[in-house]
Amino acid sequence: MRSAHFDAETFPSGDEFLETVSDHRPDCLVLDLHMPKVDGFQVQSWLARAKIRIPIIIITGHDTPESQARVLGAGAAAYLQKPLDGDALLDAISSATGRK
Repeated sequence: MRSAHFDAETFPSGDEFLETVSDHRPDCLVLDLHMPKVDGFQVQSWLARAKIRIPIIIITGHDTPESQARVLGAGAAAYLQKPLDGDALLDAISSATGRK
């Protein structure tokens, strides 16, 4: 991320990210669907209910058509499967943030 000139911040769980979102808003969120405590589905849903608009790139190692339809239907900018292709991730972030 940094080599592509993106600032990156990581959080160990969805709930820890949500604790910070009222203080700062990232330009884009790369969100794993399967995390401890608060999963990616819950984070995406919480942000939507709070009317917080952040482009979301979903990543998952447990791909299902239902998961893909659910997150894209809820407005995710992209859905990527693990193992991640670095170029595809950077392209998705660039597209979601309008940085080409």
